[in-house]
Amino acid sequence: MNAPIYLVAKRWPAVLALLGDPEPRLYPWGQNDDEPKVYPYATFQVVNGSPENYLSGRPDADGVTLQIDVWAETPDSARQVADDLRDAIELDCYITSWRGQSRDAETKNYRVSFDCDWIVRRNK
Repeated sequence: MNAPIYLVAKRWPAVLALLGDPEPRLYPWGQNDDEPKVYPYATFQVVNGSPENYLSGRPDADGVTLQIDVWAETPDSARQVADDLRDAIELDCYITSWRGQSRDAETKNYRVSFDCDWIVRRNK
């Protein structure tokens, strides 16, 4: 159930250029605990999933839906990171929804959100 978003995104030069190289600011569990925050950054979290069940035997894959949120100080930066993340991952998963754009009332930072579905093969 662990989609390889970090490893896939890390291979994309445009993502590294915007989110940091060699370790992009792409954080699991939907949160960035770094203080002070460095923008832009993105978070991801599992919002849905299920095993590929069969009548006989153990599932060999899991379906996982991730919500990805991009945070930036400007709308253009937020859109650019979202576009580059989309381009980086969409050959390994399916983009299933654009959740919208918003601005955080407290920090005044901009957010772009979207979902993607992965089929994650089990190694066992």
